[in-house]
Order: sequence, then C-alpha cells, then structure tokens
Amino acid sequence: MAGSEAAWQAANMGVQVVIHEMRPKVETFAHRTGHLAEMVCSNSFRSDDDEQNAVGLLHWEMRAANGLIMAMADRHRLPAGSALAVDRDPFAESVTAALTAHPNICVEYGEITRLPDSGHWIIATGPLTSEGLGAAIAAETGQDALAFFDAIAPIVYADSIDMDVAWRQSRYDKGDTEEERTAYLNCPMTRDEYEAFIDALLAADKTEFHEGETAGYFDGCLPIEVMAERGRETLRHGPMKPVGLTNPHQPDVKPWAVVQLRRDNALGTLYNIVGFQTKMKYGAQTDVFKMIPGLRDARFARLGGIHRNTFLNSPTLLDAQMRLRTRPHLRFAGQITGVEGYVESAAMGLLAGRMAAAEILGQPLSPPPQDSAMGALIHHITGGAEAKTFQPMNVNLGLFRPVDGLKGGRRGRKDRYKAYTDRAKAAWTDWLSATALDARAAE
Repeated sequence: MAGSEAAWQAANMGVQVVIHEMRPKVETFAHRTGHLAEMVCSNSFRSDDDEQNAVGLLHWEMRAANGLIMAMADRHRLPAGSALAVDRDPFAESVTAALTAHPNICVEYGEITRLPDSGHWIIATGPLTSEGLGAAIAAETGQDALAFFDAIAPIVYADSIDMDVAWRQSRYDKGDTEEERTAYLNCPMTRDEYEAFIDALLAADKTEFHEGETAGYFDGCLPIEVMAERGRETLRHGPMKPVGLTNPHQPDVKPWAVVQLRRDNALGTLYNIVGFQTKMKYGAQTDVFKMIPGLRDARFARLGGIHRNTFLNSPTLLDAQMRLRTRPHLRFAGQITGVEGYVESAAMGLLAGRMAAAEILGQPLSPPPQDSAMGALIHHITGGAEAKTFQPMNVNLGLFRPVDGLKGGRRGRKDRYKAYTDRAKAAWTDWLSATALDARAAE
C-alpha cells in the first residue's frame, strides 16, 4: 500500500520512479499473488465517515491529494454499511495496472537484501519485511526492530452459509441504499451456543511461538482466542456483540451473541468472518467455526493465520521528513514506521513520495500541519509518541491537538468531532495548495 502510493505521488510530480517488488519471485506467508497493494488481513478500509471518524477523515485527505489507493478503493467498493470495503483482487489488479502504465514508473521484480548506499529510496516493505532486508535494517539502526504478532481472519464460500439461519443486515441498518443496509450476514447464537463456542475456542489447538519470540499483539487486531482469554464476555461485547440487529427468522428473540460476515468480493461468492482473526491450527479452526449457527456446513476459501510483523522505533530513528537519521537518503513509509492499517500505511506512503520527490526537485516540503489527520499521524510516529513505549497506532482523534472552547460529554461529542474534522480539512487544503505551488516552481 505505502510503496504503491509513494510511487504514484512522486511520479505525478515529474520524478522517475523504480518500484522494487520481490513477489512473486519471493513469496510470503500471507500473499497469494504478485500484484502490488495486495490486501491480506481484511478487505476493509474501515469507516468512510469524514465528519465523525478519524480514518474517514484520512480517506478524505487522501482523495483530496489524488491518492491512487483511495481512487482504486472507490472504484472497487463493496456494500459494507458506513464502512469502505473493497473487492480485493480487482483492487490490487487496478493499482498494479495504473502504476505499470504510468510513463514515469517502472517495476523491477526481485528481492532487495541490503540498504542502498546512495540515491533516493523509500523502504515500504509492509508488515512482512524479508529476513535479509530486516537484518540489514537492524544492523544499521543498532537495535533490533520492534515486533508484534498480527492475525488474519478466515473467508467462507457464500453458498455454504445456511440462510435459513443467517440473515442480511448491517448493524443499525446503516447505509444509504438497500444493498448497503444488507451488506452483512449475521449468524445468531443463544447463550448456551455462545458458552459452548467459548469453551471450544479456549480448548482448541493453537499455533505456538518459537522460543525467544516475545513480541506482543496489536490490540486492534487481536486473535479471538486472546480476546476470549481476557474474559468469557469479551467477544460478546466485541466482534460478536448483538446490538443493532434483529433476526427476521425469530424477531421476538434477542440473540445472546451474533457473528457477522462481510462480503469479500463483488460477485458475493466470498464472505470473511468479521473480527475473527485467529491463531488456531487449521484443523481446529474448521471444527470450532462450524459450531457457529449457519456455518455448520461452511466451506473455507481461506483459513486464518498469524504472522510476525516488524516495525521501527520511529520516534527515535526517523526525522520529520520520514528519513533515517543516520542515512537520510533512506525514507521509510507504511506499517514498518509504526502505523497500523491499510489506510494509515498508504497515507504515510503518500507523504513519503511527495517529500522525496520535492527534495529531488530542489523544493523540500514542510511536514503537513499537525491539525490534519496526516499531520497528526506523522507527528506521532516521528516524535510525538513516547519512544520507550512506542507501539503500532491507528489514526484516531486522540492524536489531534484539542480544539479550544469545546464542551465534553456524550451530548457534545458529535459537534466536537465535527470541529476536529472541519479544522483538519481546512489545514490539509491549505497545505496542499502551498505544496502544489512549490511543485510548479520546481518544474
């Protein structure tokens, strides 16, 4: 995501770009193709509400900056209520086609295993930095890269879901169209079914980490077993919460818990189980997930899994231009910088691409204003966060400077969020206008 967006932005500023992609020559645990910007963990970009949600605001800023990732996501959008979900394979194919067709971009396939000594480079290796390059980064920074474990959720064939049990409905009927209001499939559980499911989940065989692996989990993508271990009610108040849903098969019976599935492709033939990232072994997954009402005869297009992600202690290692302090010809972007999520990763690629191109053109850019979503995020990872406790972070309004004169409390929350997003949009628009003038001057 980050490398694709960085290349697009730099090329559109008139800079010649070479993308180095190791796939498909060198494969990873999670990827299936050699396409650029392949999505692996989910097909969701999360909320698209740009007035009340920080990630929706980030969507808005990327669209305003002619972002490739958002343009292709919009082109291949799937119904998902108020969220932005995409048809992942056509999305990646379109990103790849746009980049390879750009006159200022070429793609070279092969693995980079060392840090280049000269030139202008952006290292955007995503969550699965290869062993060779990871070792080179660790050697240069003088410390091991930080790490955490990330998990992916299973995908089910739609025709194997029992629709006499499941029903179509987005939570609270969110969405502007009937298709959006029925974007999710819902599988209800009684209290006894939920308790039996939790018992099986806790007892299932799970992937064990190798000796010496001490990385923690990213809280935004916890395996369901880890959530269950934190308390038997945790899942029922998390991804399995029954609120905002009414079962048309039994409208007078309130489900104790609900498992939701979201459409994973435009054909509607695949659905992923929302929030069901897992580290269970494959055999255990099929046994446990078939306990979910409506999934007794489910067939799985992909089972879940877990992998180790690496990221830098960016507050210590990177400057405000996202350059490695010890070797400023190297920039980093994406999840390796300590942001979490497809959108956040692509956003950092957008900034890295623009900053690198502007430097090459002799018109260095100032960092974006801290009141914008991108500015708040880059400020956090390059100096705002506490280095000793630095962990991957999604964009959120807690990263923004307070807006003066706003009252707290739940009643004022809507107005407060709107004040943050209005201020951010104005700041981002002003920055884009100023940097566009810089780019034209450089030409």
